[in-house]
Amino acid sequence: MKARDIIDLVVDAGSFESWDEPPLDVNPSPAYRDALGRAQDRSGVDEAVVTGEGTVRGRRVALVVCEFAFLAGSIGVAAAERVTAATERATASRLPLLASPTSGGTRMQEGTLAFVQMITISAAIAAHRDAGLPYLAYLRGPTTGGVFASWGSLAHVTAAEPGALVGFLGPRVYEALYGEPFPPGVQTAENLYRYGVIDGVVPPERVRLLVDRALRVLADPPTPDAAPVSAITDADAFDPEPAWESVLASRRPERPGVRLLLRHAATAQVPLSGTGQGSDDKTVLLSLARLRGTPCVLLGQDRDGQTMLHTMGPGALRDARRGMHLAEELGLPLVLVIDTLGAALSREAEEEGLAPEIARCISDLVTLDTPTVAVLLGQGTGGGALAFLAADRVLAAQNSWLAPLPPEGASAIVYRDTAHAPQLADEQGISAPELLRHGIVDAVIPENPDAATEPVDFVKRVGAAIAHELAALDALPATERRAARHARYRRLGAR
Repeated sequence: MKARDIIDLVVDAGSFESWDEPPLDVNPSPAYRDALGRAQDRSGVDEAVVTGEGTVRGRRVALVVCEFAFLAGSIGVAAAERVTAATERATASRLPLLASPTSGGTRMQEGTLAFVQMITISAAIAAHRDAGLPYLAYLRGPTTGGVFASWGSLAHVTAAEPGALVGFLGPRVYEALYGEPFPPGVQTAENLYRYGVIDGVVPPERVRLLVDRALRVLADPPTPDAAPVSAITDADAFDPEPAWESVLASRRPERPGVRLLLRHAATAQVPLSGTGQGSDDKTVLLSLARLRGTPCVLLGQDRDGQTMLHTMGPGALRDARRGMHLAEELGLPLVLVIDTLGAALSREAEEEGLAPEIARCISDLVTLDTPTVAVLLGQGTGGGALAFLAADRVLAAQNSWLAPLPPEGASAIVYRDTAHAPQLADEQGISAPELLRHGIVDAVIPENPDAATEPVDFVKRVGAAIAHELAALDALPATERRAARHARYRRLGAR
């Protein structure tokens, strides 16, 4: 597709205004000058990049779009200057930026001077992100080389065209250098999505919808609803119940999880995939969302992606840290949903640094500048749960629990059997009312009598409770909120 085709698919009709100035004169050789002239005639544009602004459902958006018909969308000094100038203008104007590259990479006719322009472009993108402004990318086939290794891989949300060739070293170059074809099926949009390098595969006619959904979270102001909140803050309000009953309830297959919460409490969402660094652990779900009208980054442990043989590994925790970083950079609150069988126990997990990743998650979370709310939705086992817990406010479902090990594991350590698991569940104080009594959680969301029997009503209550906490935290200055978070965890067990 041509650059203008993509622009016309995304922006409101008649809203696009070009920002392009005449391209820099790079003092080309006669042969290169002829090639530039032929490229202009063939493509209908004066360089490999078209820039400007338009509106998407009335919102102003800056655009940087490659034209592959112009020397294979390659980036030389003039094209790089156009990308950088447009990015800087978007930053100065506080506009979200949508890039749609399709390129063979660096323009070989300009050599090393063109090659290092990727640093210039990356610096401009970094400044845009540092300003807390959204950067979205839609990769069209092919996107390779220095473009994929710089501004094609720096977006908050990255999608690609179905079937697009996306990769670092182009297959023709690989074959010329190594004398054999590149392995098939690797450098495709679908494969990179599968491995968590990009967030999705989207046909061109749906890019406008993707941009609209992303900007509903990233750009539109909050519109919180006034749903009633039924969370309980007094531990004595609960009738005494064996903690083991909650353990059993939390393990019911039909118990609602984070996916149902998003379905019924989110008014908009953009699912993200993996870390963007080649790691995608299906035990964790990451999404941009408006939760009952409040924009946030939602990071949840997905009970549907876990089994006893497949629990949270280091990749899941790297996904989590991506979510934390996104929330802080975009100035959005972070919502964390805890529902885990525990972290992985395997040779691979140890060798890939599971324990250090848990430590980094705790450290990152406790020092975030953005508001944070954690929800203990079901099972809360071990370090995998603790990695998501250190929030400003912590809510717990009535039948949720938190423990260093599942009660059976604790029983095996203390009694060398699993028969004492119900007794250990009570003795360790793992139930939601006990967590509330000790100040580990701030409020308990009732189940009437079990979330598995009223899943939709239950997740709606959870959504209302989260939105209520987010609104209260938003009213606090960041320095006061961080000081309160530090004091909260400093006094646990010592008050």
